[in-house]
Amino acid sequence: MRGVTTTTTLRALRPLAGLLLCAACATGPAAPEPAAGPVLVSTWPFGHFANDGALAKLQQGGSRLDAIEAGIREVEARSCDGSVGLGGRPNAAGYPQLDACIMDGPGQQAGSVAGLEGIVHPITAARAVLEHSKHVMLVGEGARWFALEHGVDSVAVDDLPAKKQAWTDGHRPADIDRRGHDTIALVLRAADGHIAGGCSTSGAGGKLPGRVGDSPILGSGLYVDDQVGAAGATGIGENVMRYCGTYQIVEFMRQGMTPMQACEEVVHRIAAVDPRGYQLDICFVAVDRFGRYGAAASNMRFPFCVTDADGTRELSVEAVTPRR
Repeated sequence: MRGVTTTTTLRALRPLAGLLLCAACATGPAAPEPAAGPVLVSTWPFGHFANDGALAKLQQGGSRLDAIEAGIREVEARSCDGSVGLGGRPNAAGYPQLDACIMDGPGQQAGSVAGLEGIVHPITAARAVLEHSKHVMLVGEGARWFALEHGVDSVAVDDLPAKKQAWTDGHRPADIDRRGHDTIALVLRAADGHIAGGCSTSGAGGKLPGRVGDSPILGSGLYVDDQVGAAGATGIGENVMRYCGTYQIVEFMRQGMTPMQACEEVVHRIAAVDPRGYQLDICFVAVDRFGRYGAAASNMRFPFCVTDADGTRELSVEAVTPRR
C-alpha cells in the first residue's frame, strides 16, 4: 500500500514538475546589470559632436529630447561630411532638401519632416511636429511653413523657384555630385532607463527632387521602443527602408539578442533576399534598455561613436562575414 501511495504521489507531482521546468525555461538567463548613467551611440566619426552636445545638455538638466535635439543640431550646423544640414550635397536640381525625425520612448511619441527647404535645423522642425501638432510627419512646403510658424531658424529660398523651373524645363546638369549618402543617427539610453533617438540628413547627393530616403521614416532610419531599446541607420536609404531595418533590429532585441547580434542579423536578413546581396552600403547602430550597444555594416568598415561612463570614443566594426 505504501508503494502504491508513493507511485500515485509521483504521478501527481509530474505535471507540477513540468510546469516548474517550463517556468524556469521561460525565465531565461538573468538580465544584465543596467548601466549606471546615460549611454549614447551615433553614426560615423562626426557622431562625436552629437554625443558631446547631447551629453552636455543632459548634464545641464535637459530632457532626453533636449539632448537628442542638441546633439544632432551640432552636426547639422557643421554639415558634417557634406551629408547633413543645409551644407549637405544638393539634389539633382542644385538645392538641398532635408529630412529628419525624432522619437521618444515613453508613449511612442514621434515627429518627422521630409523634403524640407531652407530650414537650418530639421531636427528642431521634427521636434516641433512631435510637440505642437497632432501629426507625425510633414513634408515639403507644408513642413517649411510649420517650421517657420514655430520659430525654427531659416534661410531665404528666393533662388529656388528659378532652379525648380530650370529643372522642369529640362535644363539638368551633367556633373551631379552623387557621393554623399551619410546620416547622423543618435540613440540614447538615459540614466533612468528611458529611450530616445533622432536622425537627420540632406539625403543622397544628386537625388531626384522630392526623393525621401529612410532617415525620416520611423522603423527605417530610426526606431525607438521604451521597453526594448532603439536603433538608427545610415547608408543608402532605399536599401534600409524596403526592409524596415531599425524596427527589425528592435524586434530582435525584444527576442533576446544583444544590440550587436540584432544589427548583424538584420544585415544578414536583408542580404539574403536583396538582389545586391551584401553590396548594400548600409550600417546600423543600436542601444538596449540596459545600456548595451552594438553596430553592424554590410560591406564596409563602419566607424561609430559611443558615450558612456568611460567617456566618448570612436569605435568601429568591420563588414559582417557573409553567410553561405
